[in-house]
Amino acid sequence: MEIKAVRGFNDLLPNEIGKWQFVEETAREVFEGFGFSEIRIPILERTELFSRGIGEATDIVEKEMYTFTDRSGNSLTLRPEATASMARAYLEHQLYTFDPVAKLYCIGPMFRYERPQKGRYRQFYQIDAEVFGVENPMVDAEVIVMLIHFLKRVGLEKLELQINSLGCHACRPRYREELKKFLTQKSFQLCEDCQRRLQTNPLRIFDCKVETCQEAIANAPKVTDFICPECQKHFDKVKEHLETAGLTYILNPRMVRGLDYYTRTAFEVVSYQLGSQNAVTGGGRYDNLFQEIGGLEIPGIGFAIGMERLVSLLPKDKEFVQTPYLFIAALGEGPLKEAYRIVNQLHLQGIRAELDYEGKSLKSQMRRADKFKAQYVLILGDEELKQGKAVLRNMETKFQEEIPIPNLVNILKEKVRRQE
Repeated sequence: MEIKAVRGFNDLLPNEIGKWQFVEETAREVFEGFGFSEIRIPILERTELFSRGIGEATDIVEKEMYTFTDRSGNSLTLRPEATASMARAYLEHQLYTFDPVAKLYCIGPMFRYERPQKGRYRQFYQIDAEVFGVENPMVDAEVIVMLIHFLKRVGLEKLELQINSLGCHACRPRYREELKKFLTQKSFQLCEDCQRRLQTNPLRIFDCKVETCQEAIANAPKVTDFICPECQKHFDKVKEHLETAGLTYILNPRMVRGLDYYTRTAFEVVSYQLGSQNAVTGGGRYDNLFQEIGGLEIPGIGFAIGMERLVSLLPKDKEFVQTPYLFIAALGEGPLKEAYRIVNQLHLQGIRAELDYEGKSLKSQMRRADKFKAQYVLILGDEELKQGKAVLRNMETKFQEEIPIPNLVNILKEKVRRQE
């Protein structure tokens, strides 16, 4: 029986990986330019980290986590998101003793038991950026500015920033109760999942895509009508700082976050470059998370970007597949040995080169070089070996020149520098 990958767990093949590497390298460059440092966290955590941090009444905890009991009887979970794990690391290693403010980012796989479909997988990848230890609304705006800058750097266009305030633990309960009263009168319109959410976490109903549920919330109370003066002041400052940074935004009072730890600022970025609205990323402030998992009052804000969605939105005309700079076509046993010596020297100098190890016909090797999209082909036969020269062919212009074999590596290095 043929063994295949587990459903919802996908391979990333060499012809796709260039896009992923481009996104990851750009993220590191942009984030570190804003003062962020990379952190790498385990993919496996104690289940209580997510049940306490994310919230028992969320779809993630109730239905989507990969949870199991190990041989010692501990309940463990494959991380469904990174924020709680990054907060746990910040507390466990007491990073606040060095500096109370921590700017961290993480790139890696997450795991949720969802119905696999195009763009949604059970193992999926995220880029997370988080700031711990700052309550000032200025950092809310800074995080959003960094996010928009990153998305533009990878080539996304026609972006729209949507923002909202979710209130805090002091004012949101009143909104939750008003929303619950309103939706109870329309419970007959709600799907089975949303009827359950009505009792446990009514804000999650805003995320439901079922048409009747969307109709039910059409005239629902807005959270911004219930936020306290302190939350309103914070939100006004966020908007002011965004305007100072030159960012335009749309107020979206229907935007909520599905995880319990979010407070105050919430934001999403959507792209219209494919014609219709595509949510690219979302995030927000979560000043209650650290109290839930560690008992300390530490504010935080951040965002998560789904890599699969982001990669699907990259410009189609950009070339991401890495191709060899040089292909060596060796004709005969002696030339093949010399080609092997040359290709090793090139590799040690950081020049991407490929060699045909089988010594096939020149025509066959040139076809292979075309397939690889090599910029140059170095042709080396017995006659060239006797003369101490090799033929270098530019595959784009078709121009050929003879190059002395002793100077070959230096000449190729110089050509690479000129192209850079």
